[in-house]
Amino acid sequence: MYDMNEIIGSHDVLLVTLDTLRYDVAAELAATGGTPTLAGLLPGGRWERRHSPGSFTYAAHTAILAGFLPTPASPGPHPRLFAGAFPGSETTAPGTWTFDAADLPSGLAAAGYHTVCVGGVGFFNKLTPLGSALPSLFAESHWEPGFGVTDPASLDHQIDRVADVMDRLPAARRLFLLLNVASLHQPNWFYLDGATSSHGDTRASHTAALRHVDARLGRLFALMRRPCFVIVCSDHGTAYGEDGHTGHRIGHEVVWTVPYGEFVLP
Repeated sequence: MYDMNEIIGSHDVLLVTLDTLRYDVAAELAATGGTPTLAGLLPGGRWERRHSPGSFTYAAHTAILAGFLPTPASPGPHPRLFAGAFPGSETTAPGTWTFDAADLPSGLAAAGYHTVCVGGVGFFNKLTPLGSALPSLFAESHWEPGFGVTDPASLDHQIDRVADVMDRLPAARRLFLLLNVASLHQPNWFYLDGATSSHGDTRASHTAALRHVDARLGRLFALMRRPCFVIVCSDHGTAYGEDGHTGHRIGHEVVWTVPYGEFVLP
């Protein structure tokens, strides 16, 4: 575990949520060379197997942005990187950075960080009160239809916006950036060669979407200033017919088990 009291204030912080990414797909691609960008940065080239704090985007991100990152799947207790001040917390350790606020963006803002959200899925679209709840935690937030689930080039568009953010960021101001990547979420059939909408989404198209994402993350990481502490994780998984289930917001192993990684950019 990193000592986050040494990281906060000295490093920018990048949180990339690969929305809906399944652990089994991520682990298989990392092991077989299908995601070279991520495998080259993850400790040992492998994902951690963790459990999500929620079974769908809003629930999981609300918890994550309060400091409750996905929990290691092995028996705990497991110290947290970030924690709001809370008497009796059993997962706050000496290396935990604590904040006196209800959410992590507010806590980091009080510590001098500029907080930015570049959203992807509908819970970040700012078109409704619910779609505005998560973005409202940040000093600056961005969403447009081209960042959403229906655009096959959504991640390219999102990284373009990140580049604009980085160009405007004062050199002396630390950054906390959340990038919610929509590409893994359904629909994802269009990432699979030869597929049409009639084929629908499958585990294979989910896998193809992750290859697509990995091929673009190098550009994102290159935009970041150094030193930069990075968390890359899924918020929850999704089912493609397992035990008759399709989708998420259900209590199934493929939904609750997620990939997680943390590292400092070289």
